[in-house]
Amino acid sequence: MSMRTPLKLLAAASLTLVSSMTMAFEPTGKVDCIAPADPGGGWDFTCRSVGRVLEQLDLVPASVQTINMAGAGGGVAYAHTVSKRSSDEQLLVAASTATTTRLAQGQFPGLTADQVNWIGAVGADYGVIAVSKDSKYQDLPALMEALKKDPKSVKFAGGSANGGWDHLKVLITADKAGVDDLPKIPYLSYNNGGEAMTQVVGGHVDAFTGDISEAQGFMESGDLRILAVLADERLPGKFSDIPTAKEQGINSIGANWRGFYMPGDISAEAKEYWVNAVDTLYKSDEWKEVMQKNGLMPFHPGAGKFEEYVTTQISDIETLSKEIGLIK
Repeated sequence: MSMRTPLKLLAAASLTLVSSMTMAFEPTGKVDCIAPADPGGGWDFTCRSVGRVLEQLDLVPASVQTINMAGAGGGVAYAHTVSKRSSDEQLLVAASTATTTRLAQGQFPGLTADQVNWIGAVGADYGVIAVSKDSKYQDLPALMEALKKDPKSVKFAGGSANGGWDHLKVLITADKAGVDDLPKIPYLSYNNGGEAMTQVVGGHVDAFTGDISEAQGFMESGDLRILAVLADERLPGKFSDIPTAKEQGINSIGANWRGFYMPGDISAEAKEYWVNAVDTLYKSDEWKEVMQKNGLMPFHPGAGKFEEYVTTQISDIETLSKEIGLIK
């Protein structure tokens, strides 16, 4: 027998070993994605749109099933993940700045950020302040002037809990506009942005605070008029007609990242797989098309940096919440 045959066998065995080591984890069957709200909001959008692209890119072997689990501003889903599915390696949970806001304010009792794995972000969804098409408020300064005269005169509706990110966007904007008595501004919390917008469009609440991806449908139908997007500069494409708060003299920025966390007790191999999967998705043409259609702007901290970003953001929001009197 030629000496080359055993060498070939040895090389093949080495490649098989390397392959098995690098592919130590691969998902099998269905993957679950929990959207911590009812259908129609930003978390629901995150699960459904990312799920479709994961399937298109063959990063999952079967389907990605969206499970809506509303309650406590994301707290029900967070507690479920930590207590019921702590080692589930085929469970993604949609998250955003709303999630880190609740953690920063201690709104998930007994739960902390280090009890889950922060996997990655897939873009930033900029905040908006909007009114119904029949509203008397034609621009953001007019709305803020009403609040200056009487902080209780304008009721806001949002998809986050009281004191959550949607609420904070109103308070930050009002603060930048010189409104006093910020805690007196009425804010009504709904399970998701879609429900909150329905209240505004129906004339039951004065103004909506949420994100551009949530508002797109009502904006395109003409039922909702967006007074301002809370971005440094105007968004591209079909959103380019929407003025920023900044250009209206109110320097309010509200970027809501969208991404995922996973259970805390998954293996290092599973975490690596999903971090890489989200990274691959974010770079794909398919996802870039989704971002463009829905007003998502680039936001994707590099490998290993997302958890660090989350930790820093939680600290910053905790400081902000104390400054405006939301927490002690």
